[in-house]
Amino acid sequence: MKKITFSILLLSSVVFAKAQTESPFKPFKVDVSLGYAIPGGTGAKGGVLFVVEPKYEVIPNLSVGLRMEAAVMARGTVDANGNAADVSVKAAGSYLLTGDYYFTQNTVRPFAGAGLGIYSLAAASVNNNGASSSVSAAHKFGEMVRAGVELSHFRVGLEYNIVPSTKVDAISSSGSKTTYTSKNGYMGIKVGFCIGGGKK
Repeated sequence: MKKITFSILLLSSVVFAKAQTESPFKPFKVDVSLGYAIPGGTGAKGGVLFVVEPKYEVIPNLSVGLRMEAAVMARGTVDANGNAADVSVKAAGSYLLTGDYYFTQNTVRPFAGAGLGIYSLAAASVNNNGASSSVSAAHKFGEMVRAGVELSHFRVGLEYNIVPSTKVDAISSSGSKTTYTSKNGYMGIKVGFCIGGGKK
């Protein structure tokens, strides 16, 4: 009986505390952003990205969501000596479960967040000194860290996507093989807006 009473008191205190710190914002919103993708590695070429991310504020200052992103860029691909290969520009997509923590409940809201999920890497061709091959399409598990600020419905953020590299074997006309490493991680600089999520 004492355990039940204690559990009821504890639950009541949590509910009371939540009521006292209730968020002044509507819980559901959708972030829509455009940005610049900066891949890592020698020979990489930056590109554009587009993001849609529905979110729900589960407790005050903490939102969870699903980030759906498409990025077009040339991944950096090098051999064991650091020599870059020519790589065609291709798109990459990702589906990440995300969490953002907002440090204030004011109109200006700095935030930090992270995400985990699947990155879909498109196929790409590799050519260097007569050696050629192709990087086949693949799915890799990766993660993301980010920080930024929201000003009312306007959003600016910086994200770093941590995605494992891909190994590629290119065969020359003489039959010699060169192994290349394709770096899949990239940074995203984003500007966008929030649909919903305004003050109650």
